[in-house]
Amino acid sequence: MAYDSSDVAKAAINLAISSRASEEAIIKELKSRKILGVAVDIGGDFNSSIPKIIERAVVAAKRSGIITECHVHEGAVAGATREVLGQISMKANGYSIGGKIGIARSGEHLSICIFMSIGLLYLNDVVIALAHRAIPELK
Repeated sequence: MAYDSSDVAKAAINLAISSRASEEAIIKELKSRKILGVAVDIGGDFNSSIPKIIERAVVAAKRSGIITECHVHEGAVAGATREVLGQISMKANGYSIGGKIGIARSGEHLSICIFMSIGLLYLNDVVIALAHRAIPELK
């Protein structure tokens, strides 16, 4: 079965909002449907964490086999992660963050989702952001 970009986006969202306990079951279920997925925890000061968040997304995507080690695939993950961070930067700028990145891929479709809490003392806000890239199929 071929999946479109919205199916892959839903998979990335499910991974980003999952608990650590249910994450492996979701990845296994996605794999049975021919969708590759991985999730990565993130946190810290938003501004100083941006390079680390992008790096963690690229490394996780490579380790899980979602992308190969080539500049086109790595650039797609880095660019989509940067786009997602840009979507939430107005709310998160200068605050502490904590959450998760969900990455999903099927065929040419790659989606990155970040679900996070933005906090100041006990006054937390919650954000979610999503980006999509089309990249060459894995060989």
